[in-house]
Amino acid sequence: MKKFIKILKENDLLKVIEEPLDVELEIAHLAYIEAKKGENGKALLFKNPIDKKLNKRYKFPVLMNTFCNQKALNLAFGRDHEEVAKEIKSLLKLHIPTSFKAKIDFFKTLLTFKNIPPKRLHKQKAQYTYEILNSLEELPILKTWEEDVSKFITMGQVYTQNPDKTQNNLGMYRLQLSGKNELLMHWQIHKDGANFYHEYKNAGFKKMPVSIAIGGHPLYIWCSQAPLPKGIFELLLYGFIQKSPAKLTPCENGIFVPYDSDIVIEGYVDLEEFKIEGPFGDHTGFYTSAELFPVMKVEKISVKKEAIYQATVVGKPPLEDKIMALATERIFLPLLQTSIPDLIDYKMPENGVFHNLILAKIDAKYPAHAQQIMHAFWGIGQMSFVKHAIFVDKNAPSLKDYDALINYILNRFDANKILISQGICDQLDHASPHSCFGAKAGLDACEKTQVEELEILEDQTLLELFKTKLEILNLKQFYKESKSPITCILLDKKEKLEQSFQKLLEFKKHFRILVFLDTHNKLENPYMLVWRVVNNIDAKRDIFIKNNRVGIDASAKSEIEGYERAWPKQTDCSKNVIEDLILRNILKNDPELFARFEIF
Repeated sequence: MKKFIKILKENDLLKVIEEPLDVELEIAHLAYIEAKKGENGKALLFKNPIDKKLNKRYKFPVLMNTFCNQKALNLAFGRDHEEVAKEIKSLLKLHIPTSFKAKIDFFKTLLTFKNIPPKRLHKQKAQYTYEILNSLEELPILKTWEEDVSKFITMGQVYTQNPDKTQNNLGMYRLQLSGKNELLMHWQIHKDGANFYHEYKNAGFKKMPVSIAIGGHPLYIWCSQAPLPKGIFELLLYGFIQKSPAKLTPCENGIFVPYDSDIVIEGYVDLEEFKIEGPFGDHTGFYTSAELFPVMKVEKISVKKEAIYQATVVGKPPLEDKIMALATERIFLPLLQTSIPDLIDYKMPENGVFHNLILAKIDAKYPAHAQQIMHAFWGIGQMSFVKHAIFVDKNAPSLKDYDALINYILNRFDANKILISQGICDQLDHASPHSCFGAKAGLDACEKTQVEELEILEDQTLLELFKTKLEILNLKQFYKESKSPITCILLDKKEKLEQSFQKLLEFKKHFRILVFLDTHNKLENPYMLVWRVVNNIDAKRDIFIKNNRVGIDASAKSEIEGYERAWPKQTDCSKNVIEDLILRNILKNDPELFARFEIF
């Protein structure tokens, strides 16, 4: 980690902050805002973390925004991440060599595989001097959001193995500090760590060994979130990318972790004990609700001399996870194409928070080809969590050119080509009626469609017309030059919005797509509107289709819709903390950036 910090500094990608800053909100808020500066954002090294409430100073610096932009990502990889994707693609096309040169090249390729498997070092923590801490409270663990229930470890590499030690797993799960030497393990129901947990329990064990590493090579943390098939150890990716095996050393609980880890937390998960974990402001930009999760008992904390504590902040986009997801998106495209050969490209827009919206370009060869691929998407690994997918043909604009692409889609929009299905969803999804299970929607925009031409009105004229039927605060039409503009409506909901949609169908010649939003939304900010819409809808309940018109209820749900869960709050920065940081000249006052990403 110290070596990578030096690399960041040499590439002008590091900002060192000497000012003592609080592990409660201050450090996380600064990192949160820095991450929203795009390619101009930097990694932040906080040299003097403190806890004001406890009147405590920590001796370990905190590194945030390690993956601050694409350049930092490639530095962590040691090469361009696109090069890794190309290498995987070429390997998937290997064939039996026929010429002598082809045989030599084939043999050279096979030789590179010897460096992929992790290498176990039996001399524990070789080359490094470690000290033993008495308590987790000696680490500068952060509280990110005001309504987080506690401090959380947010960039821990969680290492587990199955009972017979034939499979190893590396995951990235949030860990709530619940005692001096106790953590709550938030592994979601679909994760490999949770699967191992059930294997231990079913085999009659009372506890499950777990080790958490923090720091070390930054590529470890990227590997921890890679969507590999079950049974494949994530550090194999490290070896493939680095052309050098990850070196592992044993913990006292039998788990192996990278030898260069800055901090190692060893212990076990009690298979009989659960505690309430959360709320926590998560990567969706909303607080996840409090639920029961397993308890990890910490038995040993080893800390390298001059260790760096690595953390991340999650919340409303864009954040560091956007950059990590970019590499995942590119590198796993060739692997997706082995199952879906007609997939040309796909894109996960950052404000779709990954699973909530995916754009895909396909080589559409026959009617309903897009629907076939939708089902394939919803059946492959972590792609099965995707809630909304839009498919375009090979002649569509680049998936990166959002304005051109949206116009292209809206000119081919046909409500009858929306496929609504059901299946598993991310456990963090709050819009579905039930945890881990909800509806999905796919749109086939591959073919030109014949739809009646609309009579487009000015926004104010359309607003006055709609007001004859509903109490509407405001509206705005987007992409009015297309055949199917998107009309966003702000209103204070008094009834099921399906009923409101039915009332407005009287004016269907003036619209094709209506999106209903709560009054706190800002119509001048389409970036955040997309984020809120794809977060807040369950397709089966919230998409209404009639007369080739579509209504979308993106409002907060309540008993009106029969929604029985508690609708969560969104993650907002503490205005007092931000104003204090500005007053102390630690943070620049940037009203434009604050407004664009709805900081408050």
